[in-house]
Amino acid sequence: AALQENLDKKLFGQHLVSKVVVKAVRGFLNNTNAKKPLALSLHGWTGTGKNFVSKIVAESIYKRGLQSKYVHQFVATLHFPHAHSINLYKDQLQSWIRGNVSICPRSLFIFDEMDKMHAGLIDSIKPFLDYYELLDGVSYRQAIFIFLSNAGAEKITEVALDFWRNGRTREDIQLTDIQNALSVSVFNNKNSGFWHSTLIDRNLIDYFIPFLPLEYRHVKMCVRVEIESRGYTVDEDIVSRIADEMTYFPREERIYSDKGCKTVDAKLDYYYDF
Repeated sequence: AALQENLDKKLFGQHLVSKVVVKAVRGFLNNTNAKKPLALSLHGWTGTGKNFVSKIVAESIYKRGLQSKYVHQFVATLHFPHAHSINLYKDQLQSWIRGNVSICPRSLFIFDEMDKMHAGLIDSIKPFLDYYELLDGVSYRQAIFIFLSNAGAEKITEVALDFWRNGRTREDIQLTDIQNALSVSVFNNKNSGFWHSTLIDRNLIDYFIPFLPLEYRHVKMCVRVEIESRGYTVDEDIVSRIADEMTYFPREERIYSDKGCKTVDAKLDYYYDF
């Protein structure tokens, strides 16, 4: 219930995300006989809510959220920076996952910047995501894996723009309109950590979840929530000014914010003497 409530209150313009994430996580946690771990792959432009959603998922399962010792975050450019060390990273990653799931079967692993990860590295965790009852005496079936990536964002925008140009609302977009094209796009993206990945080839990712690009009205929603979270009364003039300062694309139509809500926090500091 907390997961649904937080997504409804704090995530804007992402009807598909709210629906799929709640359904997937709730169903998995209530399944006493899961056949494999839950694997979610979140895709979209920067600032559309991917990190935010992984944070909310963590908070809905663990008392300390992302601070829980059972939640493990990996950032590609920080934890796996060097292409020549890929074999070392594979061994370290396997060892880390094996050790932590042995301690807590309900561990959560979050992989950020999948679009910057070296191709082939993520395939090292394939055995943990597969349909094995036990691997060396350890069951991984209660674990959750979340992948965050900008890869596929162009495909998501393409679908959203098609709907807009045909006079249909973004809420008309269904998961079936995007998911297959998204997975193929990510699989064939040479600049993605999922390039020709066995995780996709073997259908081990349960859901490819598209984060739609945010519109002007969604940016204003983000500004309002941020002002309220700081304990200030919402000033609609400031809300509009911050939203107007954002840059939008495509260049002619100017529909979508190119940074989503990413810089709202910093822009607010300019208007308020915090």
